[in-house]
Amino acid sequence: MKHEVLFSAQKGWIRDDHNRAVIFRGVNMSGASKVPFDPDGSTQNKNSLEATSAVTFVGRPFPEEEADSHFMRLKSCGIDLIRWVITWESVEHAGPDEYDEDYLAYLRRLLKKAEEYQIFVFIDPHQDAWSRWTGGDGAPAWTLEKVGFNLSRLEANFAAFTQQGAASEGIEYKRMSWSLNYQRYAAATMFTLFFGGKKFAPDCKIDGINAQEYLQEHFINAMYHVARRLKDCKSIIGFGMLNEPHNGFIGHKDLREYAPITATSGTVPTPFAAITAANGFPSEFASIKLGLNGVTPGKKVPVKPKFSWTEGGIFLPGFSCPWKTAGVWHTENDQPVLDKPEYFSNVNFAQDFLKPFHKDFIAALRKKHPEYLFFTEGSIEGQRAKWSSEDEESQILVDAFHWYDGPSLLLRKWVPNFTVDTFTRKPVFGKDKVKKSMSEQINGKAKEIRSDSLVPFLGEFGIPFDLDEGKSYRTGNYSKQEEALGIYYDALDEGLLSCTLWNYTPTNTHEDGDCWNKEDLSIFNSDTQRLRGVNGFCRPYAMRTAGTPVKMRFIRSPKVIFEFEWDSTPCPTSSGDEDTEIFIPQGWFPKGWRVDKFDGVGALRESPENQMLYVKTLEERRCFIRITEK
Repeated sequence: MKHEVLFSAQKGWIRDDHNRAVIFRGVNMSGASKVPFDPDGSTQNKNSLEATSAVTFVGRPFPEEEADSHFMRLKSCGIDLIRWVITWESVEHAGPDEYDEDYLAYLRRLLKKAEEYQIFVFIDPHQDAWSRWTGGDGAPAWTLEKVGFNLSRLEANFAAFTQQGAASEGIEYKRMSWSLNYQRYAAATMFTLFFGGKKFAPDCKIDGINAQEYLQEHFINAMYHVARRLKDCKSIIGFGMLNEPHNGFIGHKDLREYAPITATSGTVPTPFAAITAANGFPSEFASIKLGLNGVTPGKKVPVKPKFSWTEGGIFLPGFSCPWKTAGVWHTENDQPVLDKPEYFSNVNFAQDFLKPFHKDFIAALRKKHPEYLFFTEGSIEGQRAKWSSEDEESQILVDAFHWYDGPSLLLRKWVPNFTVDTFTRKPVFGKDKVKKSMSEQINGKAKEIRSDSLVPFLGEFGIPFDLDEGKSYRTGNYSKQEEALGIYYDALDEGLLSCTLWNYTPTNTHEDGDCWNKEDLSIFNSDTQRLRGVNGFCRPYAMRTAGTPVKMRFIRSPKVIFEFEWDSTPCPTSSGDEDTEIFIPQGWFPKGWRVDKFDGVGALRESPENQMLYVKTLEERRCFIRITEK
């Protein structure tokens, strides 16, 4: 079978098969794809964790009969790329090597439909906090059971925290509290075994194979099988490799010290406190303290696990804590004693564990799909592997980093004159300084990525639509969300960056949001059957550039103006006669638009009905175009 190369990564740019520089303005699809369709796995349903293997994701993200309406809606906004969310569980929920062929056939039919709308896709093997049973999504239940976890005991021994469990106990589940699971035992242990089992738990084996080798092999094989089943889908440009990979305990300097916190309420343990509680010993967690210096541990709170050490803690009969087996701790007079507080330290997670996993993933899928791009991500704590032009994979890698405005995400408030720098944790005051800071954060990360000879790509960012306790639901006014998104996209224009906005959830409702852990970031709402915050993300941009983009700017007030500058010198393999394509949405130009200035030699072809302007340059030179209202 001949493999058609649709896009390639060249010197910091994605280029198409005509060697035009590509800027994608896409979206993630969807938040609800993290959970099964039947039985409904939405996290607000308190019984949704009961079905572990007999589930189906057919219907996520939407029924087939709705495909045309959703793709048409996206295309009208200039969205031509989807980061398509699937999970390991959606593919291999029934058990090891048992793939859900019905789901993959359904997925293929949707992606063939995407082809009709010329919408491209890259597959995102998504996870948050390892699995649904550990407060997030991603891995199937059997991965936890294979290392000996009793799923019914995880929450009782503080090894996980779920919205379903909170509902069963009558406890209020706070927004963004799902991220606390990265500090809890179950998720932290699974990530450590997945990435570093050979080094840190050599005696932890599944069916006679080290846990790391077993888990990675099954995950990669599952994604390879997905690629095989979708091999004739021309819409696919590549694969992500694992959403927001986490280091677990790997790299933690001292098990008696707290890890970074990304929540505003709840309790957090030190790694050793998490270990002791999960194994059935009374322990102490810390309440979260929120201040201008960020989120820090506060007052200590005693916790008493339901299942004691003598009852096996969270473990099934015949299993025990892999960290006890590894000599990290032992019991003395029926009390836990920490022997090796620095056991997981003095390693580089991204370089020593994450990068080898990425290499194995790429090697496996490239055997049959040499045409794919691969979208890499650093850890959720910001650690990213270093690549260089000497790495063979660098020629097909796109670094799809994530960025969110912390205060907006955690507090569900948009304050245009205040933020906290995501990377330095320092507060920023003043509207102009906030806008500048956000641009510097996004484009500073992009500059770092380009220095590693990779293509930067903002894979996730977004704004909650339930700001101010859902005020926009009642008023229909999403101006705050549009203001925030406008600032984000201004930063993307400044850096000439591609992106996929989080997210588009076809089943989003005002009551339950994206159907996952009280998140509500979907630009589409099913209650109204309408897009939200449209003027924030639907805006002019240069989709394809015959040459290399230089500068792009969209001015919204007092007059609507779009400006684009580019070098029309063709690439060595370009014929030089391809069009530069500019998307111009009608919504910003209700009375029509016109080319106010064109500094270049060539032909312009306007297509208002398709919201497009095509520019064919006839000389190699620096070009400039300005578009204004009629």
